[in-house]
Amino acid sequence: MTAKDNIKAEIDSLNEEYLDELYLLIKDFAQSKQNLKKPSFMSKLKQIKIDAPEDFASNLDS
Repeated sequence: MTAKDNIKAEIDSLNEEYLDELYLLIKDFAQSKQNLKKPSFMSKLKQIKIDAPEDFASNLDS
């Protein structure tokens, strides 16, 4: 049996009254895993490389 089959078997054995709570747990779990995959805005900014002289900012108004 696969993990998915084992999960389905456990769900089938639960009382109906617990299914709403289980659904919320599964939904929260799935959302937390999706959020881990997305890189943060700050991590994207750290990847930006600027090729300019060191005094680039001081010579900006010249």
